[in-house]
Amino acid sequence: MTRCPCEEEVLRRIRPTPEERAYVRAMGERLIEAVERSGMAKAMMVGSVARDTFVRGDRDLDIFMLFDPALPREDLQEKGLLLARRVAEEFGAVWREKYAEHPYVNATIDSLDIDLVPCYAVPSATEIKSAVDRTPFHTRYIRAHIDGYADDVLLVKQFAKAGGVYGSDHMTEGFSGYLCEILTIYYGGFHALIEAAARWRPGEVIDIEGHGRKQFEEPLVVIDPVDPERNVAAALSLSRMFEFAELARGYLREPSETFFCRSSSPPLTREVFARLLSTRGTHLFSLAFATPDYTPDTVVPQLRKSAESIRELLERSGFPANRIDTCMGEERCLLLFELMAGEVPAMRRHIGPPVWSRENAEKFLLKYVGEEVFAGPYIEDGRYIVEVPRPFTRAVDLLRSKALFEVALGKHVRRSMKQGWAVKVGAECWDDEFAGFLSEFLGRSSPLARIKRTTGR
Repeated sequence: MTRCPCEEEVLRRIRPTPEERAYVRAMGERLIEAVERSGMAKAMMVGSVARDTFVRGDRDLDIFMLFDPALPREDLQEKGLLLARRVAEEFGAVWREKYAEHPYVNATIDSLDIDLVPCYAVPSATEIKSAVDRTPFHTRYIRAHIDGYADDVLLVKQFAKAGGVYGSDHMTEGFSGYLCEILTIYYGGFHALIEAAARWRPGEVIDIEGHGRKQFEEPLVVIDPVDPERNVAAALSLSRMFEFAELARGYLREPSETFFCRSSSPPLTREVFARLLSTRGTHLFSLAFATPDYTPDTVVPQLRKSAESIRELLERSGFPANRIDTCMGEERCLLLFELMAGEVPAMRRHIGPPVWSRENAEKFLLKYVGEEVFAGPYIEDGRYIVEVPRPFTRAVDLLRSKALFEVALGKHVRRSMKQGWAVKVGAECWDDEFAGFLSEFLGRSSPLARIKRTTGR
């Protein structure tokens, strides 16, 4: 299909230059040679550089060191880290250990961000011993099927990046690079994917190799062509899926370079934040505590679980929420609750069992006859009703109380909060460290709405 002029212009900007491509590949070959010279492992480039689907300026290079599958897991970690550190030091790199399913080394060499990752050289992706063992098979599959679609993948990735839906990390819950590649190959290019995405519905299933064995529950199911037991789109949330669909509809209606450019608005100031908050008439509360010393993939799901549990506690206590959100900072984490009420009456109406449910009704009556209540128990439309005092009439008191530890907090969140947490109210929730997060919370809009508001169309 003929590309529109805006796509050609975008490709001119994002396609890696021949010099950049040659430089990154040459560095990869040098690293592979250094690994294999050790005699400890084979090596290969994986990821978008190896697949020739990286966007200009992306300076990430992934080198996987493939060890004998007979090697025990503890030895893989020990020998893998030893070899990775040795290779990094041979290149005079600044390096650090990082942790995913098992440890690896991240190094900076000549402005390139390089991961040296130990894995097992398993015979097939269905025989993996750790999640990273699958990655080399992804690289081989895409390289074998990418012919003619490399530019289309670049457009898809840039489209997703600009729309804020690129990245399979727990914070983004969006499209991974591999997912973009599989979708592009399956549909047959950028335009065909965009046209299909505009028609997506929850439960969409894509099975490029016709495996069709296992059932998945996620909103978009893309069976991994190298491992039929895995959904490539498992990390994709329903919201990100349909933000992409919304962008696709907008682009088909009016193609524009705007869809490939992420417009970044400066964060609000403290004064503007306070003014906007006052016009909403809602009640904002922030809860901050020290960031647990774990990766975002571990901490972020726990933040979301904790915030949802606290929301349920607030709503059970009479404080309905409009929206909640979470943010993991380097030093502190923030849970944000926008409530429709900050205070409630001292009395709460509690509905009991129907009187004809004799055993339950008698237990209810005995319990509340012996307690201090405002009224009741009395019978209304055949059920017992009692009017009882609330433990908390102000949301801020509840959020500052140890009642929070009675709900299902994430393990590391609970441990961190045990060391102390701070609750702020209203305009006092403003925090320079979280300026971008707080600004986006108040100005939340879908990607297409943001584009329309920016362009005035």
